[in-house]
Amino acid sequence: MHPMLNIAVKAARRAGAIINRAAQDIDALTVSTKRHNDFVTEVDQAAEQAVIQILLKAFPDHAILAEESGAKGKSDYVWIIDPLDGTTNFIHGFPQYCVSIGLQHKGVLTQAVVYDPGRNELFTASRGDGAYLNDRRIRVSKRKQLDDALIGTGYPFRELKHIEQYLPALGQLMGQTAGVRRAGAAALDLSYVAAGRLDGFWEMGLSPWDMAAGCLLILEAGGLVSDFDGDSNYMERGTIVAGTPKVFAPLLQIVAAHHNR
Repeated sequence: MHPMLNIAVKAARRAGAIINRAAQDIDALTVSTKRHNDFVTEVDQAAEQAVIQILLKAFPDHAILAEESGAKGKSDYVWIIDPLDGTTNFIHGFPQYCVSIGLQHKGVLTQAVVYDPGRNELFTASRGDGAYLNDRRIRVSKRKQLDDALIGTGYPFRELKHIEQYLPALGQLMGQTAGVRRAGAAALDLSYVAAGRLDGFWEMGLSPWDMAAGCLLILEAGGLVSDFDGDSNYMERGTIVAGTPKVFAPLLQIVAAHHNR
């Protein structure tokens, strides 16, 4: 394992331990609202600080971009952190949430960790070295037809004005796929694409920490990722389409057709 990835795994597991402890008494949590349908708990904040502490102890000159505390430092190396993706799920006891840590070097994603503490599933990737789930190599699924594909998505729950663009694509894809799933943690959804559990995924209104690690996992597992225009600017634009090589193109075509009207 790459030394930087090894430190990121250590940080993710530390955050996961904090999350698992808190999950034993969810009713004791203090929940704050950042904006409509967007919540934060002291668990998010404690997990994030644990991740940052471990990363900066090992790499004190690196920069941080984290969901709760924002951007810190300037460096060619930037750690992109979501300490608890799926907070709404977590505070309801719905077991679909994760820790996501990605590393960019000069704008290129190079390391990825997504850790599901409830299931103890660790997804990892280093650029050029493949993607893994608990040390087992993973690949995107071999499905070739959109009709046979199980597709993941996320609703534009923060910006409800985008729902009018989203719903027509959802309706069409519900009729042209084996099914559509919305589980509520984008980083984990992207990891599932990498592992072949989902054949594709699309969402709008995402932040870099939602996507960074999951996108590298998919690319290293043999999948494709783009923004809604088919370009590689998904981290900046917050729109993403991902999938197997055969499912990706028809999925993008449908999503783009409705989004660009």
